[in-house]
Amino acid sequence: MGLARSEEAAQSLAQAGASVLRGSLEDLECLRKGGEESDGVIHTAFNHDDLSNMEGAALTDLRVVQALGEGLAGTGRPLVVTSVIAHLAPGRIGTEEDAPDVNTAGKHRIASEQEALSLAVGGVCVSALRLPPAVHGDDDRIGFVPALIRVARRTGVSAYVGEGSNRWAAVHRRDAARLYRLALEAAPAGSIFHAVGEEGIPIHEIADVIGRRLDLPVISKPTEAASGHFGWLAHFASQNIQASSKLTQERLGWQPKHADLLLDLEGEYYFKN
Repeated sequence: MGLARSEEAAQSLAQAGASVLRGSLEDLECLRKGGEESDGVIHTAFNHDDLSNMEGAALTDLRVVQALGEGLAGTGRPLVVTSVIAHLAPGRIGTEEDAPDVNTAGKHRIASEQEALSLAVGGVCVSALRLPPAVHGDDDRIGFVPALIRVARRTGVSAYVGEGSNRWAAVHRRDAARLYRLALEAAPAGSIFHAVGEEGIPIHEIADVIGRRLDLPVISKPTEAASGHFGWLAHFASQNIQASSKLTQERLGWQPKHADLLLDLEGEYYFKN
C-alpha cells in the first residue's frame, strides 16, 4: 500500500501492483489508519513544494512521524523513517553513532529523527535512515543535484563557494531503495543507518561536470555572494556534508553497487530538458 495525493501518483502505484491509500502529509488521521493497517511502514515523503520554508516542511514531517507512530504503537511492527546526513557536524566524516548538531544546514530534520527513535519504547520497531544531499539516478528531479543544475541554467554559470573543496556524500537511488528494504526487514528497534555510497565528493568537481555538460563557465563565488547566487541552496552548497556507511554495511550486509555521482552526471537524464 502506498500513499498518493494525486491521481497520477495513484495510477503509478496501481501499475506497480500496490494498493492505494489516497491522502496527503496533512491528513494525519489517514496516516494513522494506514499505519494500523500495514505490516510495516517506510516513510520517505517530505514537502519540497516550498524549499524556502524548510521549518514549515519539517513541522509537517514531525506530525507525520507522530501519526505513524500512533498507528503502529504497541505492535512491534517496523517503521523506517527518513532523516539526513546534513544535520551532522561538518568538518569530519559522520558516522551512524554521531548525534545531530543544531548548528547545521539540516537542523530542521533533527526533531523528526529524535521523535522517531523515541517510538521504540512504545512498541514500534523503528529505525532512521539518513540520506546524503546527493541521492542521484534516473528520475531524480527534486534533489540537490537537479537544484544545482537549475541554478546553473538560470544564472549562466556553474558555481561553487570559495575553493569548492567542501564535500557532499552521495548514494545512488537504487542502492538507497535496497537499504530501505533491508532496514524494514531486519533493523533492530532504535537503529540508525547511513545510505552513503561515496563519503564525500568535492563540490568543485560536481560544478565542473555540470559546467561542461551545459557548456557554461565554471566559477567560484565568495561566501558573501553565495546566498544571492544559490538562494535557499546556499547553506548546503557551502558546507561539508560527509559521512561513512561502514557500520550500516556491517550491520545489514548492504553494499552500494550502482554508479557513482560523477559518472551518473555523464548520463542524459539530468540534462535532457
